[in-house]
Amino acid sequence: MRERVKLVWFVPESALEVTRDAVFEAGGGRIGDYERCSWYAAGTGTFLGAEASNPTIGERGREERVSELRIEAVVPADRLEDVVAALRAAHPYEEPAYDVYALLDA
Repeated sequence: MRERVKLVWFVPESALEVTRDAVFEAGGGRIGDYERCSWYAAGTGTFLGAEASNPTIGERGREERVSELRIEAVVPADRLEDVVAALRAAHPYEEPAYDVYALLDA
């Protein structure tokens, strides 16, 4: 079986489909005979932009609380660099938050 990782990213709801599409088009979200596989849930993201920042939402120098979605999708490890590049290009934030987790096949 091909080595896979799980990519998790955080976006405002308005960017859900554009970021999912970018990840899927770059090779993420495939499980067996299924494509466009993902999971997401709502939560609240917080951040405080530094003086040099240019936040998409809110103002620099003020702590912000934003309704966001946490999205998860599996990615073949050998496609991760391309998938993350596609996610970053599609993401509306100046500094997109994302995590990558190793997966163990049992």
